[in-house]
Amino acid sequence: MTVDRGLREVLTRTVGADDTARALGSGDLAVLATPRLLGWFEAACVAAVESSLAASETTVGTRVQVEHSRPSAEGATVRVTADLVHVDGRLLRFEVVAEDEAGAVLGHGQLTRVVVERERFLARLQRQ
Repeated sequence: MTVDRGLREVLTRTVGADDTARALGSGDLAVLATPRLLGWFEAACVAAVESSLAASETTVGTRVQVEHSRPSAEGATVRVTADLVHVDGRLLRFEVVAEDEAGAVLGHGQLTRVVVERERFLARLQRQ
């Protein structure tokens, strides 16, 4: 594993009907659901480090601190950015931000992920 601070990924998503609070059960409005925004943040973090990991490695989420501060309607374009700001061995900390087409911040926060060996991690499930 050679993961260096400074890695970045930017994803662009369009809010669809399946991305709304109504569809995901996190509310009853047809606006971008916070759980979907969190999923987009996670996807950007995974993509940022993907090419730096060995084939036998992956990352798993361990901590999330996110503020979802503005709504986004169906059809809105959202730009999600993940910046790797801290590396401590296997621990990776990302700063994440989501912006609308005008550059207004919709949400931001910090996500922590840990690099794991896939097979070793999954083997833990069978011992439980």
